[in-house]
Formats: sequence, structure tokens, C-alpha cells
Amino acid sequence: MKVCLLCYRGNPYSGGQGIYLKYIAEELVRQGHEVHAIVGPPYPDYMKGVIVHSIHNNGYYVKKGFSVIDAEHPFDIFSPINAYEWAHSRLGAFPEISSFGYRAYFMLRKLHDKYRFDVIHDNQCLSYGLLLMKSLGIPVLATIHHPLTVDLRTVLERAESFTRKFRYVMFYPTLMQAIVSKRLDHIITVSEDSKKMNHRDFGVPMENQTVVYNGIDTKIFRPVKTAKNKKDIIFVGNIEDGKKGFVYLLKALKHVRSDVRLVVVDGGAPHRKITNMLIDKLDLRSRVHFAGTASTADLVRLYSQSAIAAVPSVYEGFGFPAGEAMACGIPVISSDGGALPEVVGNAGVIVPARDETALAEAIDSLINDTKSMKKFAEAGMARVKNEFRWESAVRKMVGVYENLKG
Repeated sequence: MKVCLLCYRGNPYSGGQGIYLKYIAEELVRQGHEVHAIVGPPYPDYMKGVIVHSIHNNGYYVKKGFSVIDAEHPFDIFSPINAYEWAHSRLGAFPEISSFGYRAYFMLRKLHDKYRFDVIHDNQCLSYGLLLMKSLGIPVLATIHHPLTVDLRTVLERAESFTRKFRYVMFYPTLMQAIVSKRLDHIITVSEDSKKMNHRDFGVPMENQTVVYNGIDTKIFRPVKTAKNKKDIIFVGNIEDGKKGFVYLLKALKHVRSDVRLVVVDGGAPHRKITNMLIDKLDLRSRVHFAGTASTADLVRLYSQSAIAAVPSVYEGFGFPAGEAMACGIPVISSDGGALPEVVGNAGVIVPARDETALAEAIDSLINDTKSMKKFAEAGMARVKNEFRWESAVRKMVGVYENLKG
């Protein structure tokens, strides 16, 4: 088949959508399909066998004053999509997603004349441009990892003023995504929980969704020989993202009686002011170590040398850190936020989300139970091998494509 993938941020290091694009695209190629990817910046470095078509954006949302004017092409700002992007950014909206969809549509019209695609598969963009693409007579589907309404609710929960809440409501394009997702030919989602959330928040019919679990690359994420630190509990994620539940992990750590150290891999998050204040308030400075930015190899080593992985998220549409830890052979203590129980299964301990007391008790219990830790570690590696493989995920995806093509 000839497949056109869409991703408004194509680089794997810009977030989960770039990782998803890379693995899906390269696996489709391995299975014999012709794959094109229309991507926005930051662009992917390299995807083996994939034909990449790059779309620019102007970054108006982060530009101030006259910096929005291109010195070489000063009148470009008056072109329709650029003007739309600039105006929306000044209203506090985040126009990158919607403007990508419009630009992708105009690019697709030309590309389709040349390549005659069988299917268009969007990755979490859900721009109005996708509805225009339906006019090309090609099946248009999208992957929704989880509805953006989840992110909006999380930030509103933490906002302290009406002004900040209003800014968040303007920033997240939830209305657009709800309108578009109901009108596409099909939705692929990454867990049963996400499927329910898409139905509840966006109104996507259950029968118009297919669950395709993400894969974990076990050639990369696997146990490696390293000195084991039996006191280390590892957390991987963006500590500034309220969905990740890091604040509950810190509060739990205050109540943990065992001698443990929390190792945090947060990509070197630049804004730790509130987190650092909480660490000092709870007197946890000696028990928390920030590993900062870690290469993939370093991350695998950190997983492998840790005793336990903690995944205390308030919500996850899937939960890559849980799956990666399992693949590296360490037990997981996870919240029941979103799809995490689906991912962890029998490979760890599940506690209620936002419950620091239950989380502390689980850490104390498991860190001193060598037998259970070994059992969970073995179960985790087996579960990843059997349930979370990109090869089987893409085969299931292709089955959806073929049904849509007819």
C-alpha cells in the first residue's frame, strides 16, 4: 500500500508523537509498504526507507513584536495561512497544529496527483485540514493517543487565577479536535482506556475506533549488565506535566520508611522552581537525584541499575516509561491512571492515582521483598515480548487500512 503519514512535530526528541511516527513508518517499510511522511519542525533526523516531505511553520506563538516579520520576505505574513497563524497566536491560541493541517492539505493535493496514496494516517493533529483531505477521495484516519481534554483538565486543576485558566482554554484546540475526530473515517487509539475517553470527551463512536497497543523496542530497551543499586527508584517523565503525578511521588517519598533514593530522568527540564521548593519543604534534598538529560543508552543503564520504576501518573493514554522499565527487567509500581493497568498487568503493583500514602506503602513493601521483585521483573519482560511489539501493531494497523480501502 501507499501510505501517507502526518505528524506536526516529526522529531523523536520533541515528544511521543515523533517516536510513534518513526517506529510506525519504519515498520510499515519493513513490511513492504511505500511510506511518505509529511512532517513539521523539528524534523526527524532519519527514517529508513521513508520519503519525508517537510512543512515549515513560522513559530509565531513564541515570537514577540516585529520579530514575526521575515527580513528577507516581509510580506509573507500577509499570505492567508501565515496571517491566520499570526492572528491566532496573538489571541493566545496555539496555531501550530491547525496551520500544519492546512499546509499539509495543500501539499497533499500535489503529492497525491503523483503518488496516488491509498490512505492518509494522521498522528494526533486532528486539524480542520483533515476534513479538506477527505475531498481527495482517500480514507483519512488518525491516531489519538488520548484526547487533549485530559491535558486541559490537568492544567486547569493547577491554575491559580481566572486569567491563567482562560489562557489554557484558549491554548488547547480541544473544540477543533472534537469536531474533526468524529468526522474521520476511523480512529486508531493506543489503549482501551483512551478509546473510552475519546468517546466520552470527543464523542467518537466506540465502533469507529480500533485499539492498537504501542510497541516497545526490545533491541534497545533490555536488561544490561551494570552494578545494581538496590536503593534506587527511578522516575522518567516531564516533572512539569501535572499528568505525570510527580508531586504525589515526592509526597510519598516523605513517608517511605526504607532507605531509598529517587532518581529522576526529566530531560533536564529547565523549570524546576516549584519542584525544588517542594523538595526543600519536604526536606527531601538528600533523597532525590536529578539525572537530567539522558541518552537512550544512559536511560537503559539507569533503568537496569534501579531496583524499582515508579509511574505515579494521574493519567496516561499508554505509558511508555512503564513499558520501557518492564522491558529492562525491573518491577513497576504504578498508579491506576488511565491505561497504566493495561500496560503493567501482572508485572508490578498498582495503587490508586493521587494517593501518596498507598504509593509509599507499596514502595516500602516491594523494596524489601526480593522474591516479588524478581517475579514482577520476569513477568514484565514476558509481557512486553508478547503484547507490545511494533511488528504486530503495524500488522493490525494495515488491516484497518485495508478495510477502509475496501
